[in-house]
Amino acid sequence: MTWRQDLAVLRHRDVRVFVSARFISILGSAIAPVALVFAVLDVSHSASAVGTVLAARSIPNIVFLLIGGVIADRLPRHLVLVAANTISGLTQGLAATLVLTGHATIWQLAAIEAVNGVAAAFVMPAMTGILPSIVDRAELPQANAIAGFARSAAMIGGGAVAGVIVGLTGPGVGLAVDGVTFLIGALLLSRLTIPRIERAASSVLTDLREGWKEFASRQWVWVIVLAFALLNLIFTACYQVLGPVIADRTFGRAGWGVVSACFGAGLIVGGIVMLRLKPRHPIRTGMLGMLLTVPVMLCLALLPQLWAMAIAAFVLGIGFDVFGIGWETALGQHVPIDKLSRVASYDMLGSFIAGPIGQLTVGYVAVAISAKAVELYGAALFVLITLIALVVPSVWNLRRVDE
Repeated sequence: MTWRQDLAVLRHRDVRVFVSARFISILGSAIAPVALVFAVLDVSHSASAVGTVLAARSIPNIVFLLIGGVIADRLPRHLVLVAANTISGLTQGLAATLVLTGHATIWQLAAIEAVNGVAAAFVMPAMTGILPSIVDRAELPQANAIAGFARSAAMIGGGAVAGVIVGLTGPGVGLAVDGVTFLIGALLLSRLTIPRIERAASSVLTDLREGWKEFASRQWVWVIVLAFALLNLIFTACYQVLGPVIADRTFGRAGWGVVSACFGAGLIVGGIVMLRLKPRHPIRTGMLGMLLTVPVMLCLALLPQLWAMAIAAFVLGIGFDVFGIGWETALGQHVPIDKLSRVASYDMLGSFIAGPIGQLTVGYVAVAISAKAVELYGAALFVLITLIALVVPSVWNLRRVDE
């Protein structure tokens, strides 16, 4: 298949609009984590404070995920995204104002991130259902790969810009840029035309039960979700919380921005790989890709130098996109479209539910046994959990749908 055929899905206007909106939103979102973490470190030089603010976002996000899935299956998904992006843009603007004026406190940043977490609970399930609503199943792998490519390009740009902004002007400007990109994304998403899905009137509890039935009936879905409950705990603790703290003590904040950009570059390569290869077994390929997470934890433990971290983050990005595109394709092809957002919300709930545990405890654990030990134990457990998931036949054998 030629590149022209691979990109043919862009003939759909709504695909182009969605990809553009995703690019601009993720561009800002790639800046936000770097800016937020260092804003917290400026207020309180503590890994525990970083974990507290991140958990303040994660916990409400988890609590509202199931409701987000129900709403996204009931209402036009693009309008759900418009509302959520608008709220996120306004709250990030408030956070930027507090940081720039020097009035930010940990509790204020935590409260703002809690609101953002609620908004994100509606974004993620709705986002999962957009592409399957506007392209047919055969085109879904290409559409997911192109959307992933746009996300990856945004991660590179956002990571590079984050390093410059946070290193030269401070984290407040980074938060302000993120707020603006959310609002632009909302404007673009408002232009989507999503086909209406006819469904019988039902209660929220009925919708939740139907979503659970679809989720629980597919072994490959819940096995991967159980695995990611632990994998996300490890990754959140070792990379998202301890990573910036170790960087701040070694190769610097601007260096962490470079690492984020290299992660984005890896995402682009992963997207190209998935666009060209379109693996026959998307979940098998994706879980093997997740093993590429391990080098970055080993570098944080044993070689926290910029050049090594840049290479490891690049490899990490490849693995993340290989899994992400494979997972989105499998869900979009094997789950009914009218129940997809609810299944996605159960997926996200299970996958993220243990993350706050890592965010809240890793700072204390690192003090007790050292950050190096946390990274090494985390890497070993990551490999073990991934391999256990891979030996489940329904995970190993799930095939791509070609027609």
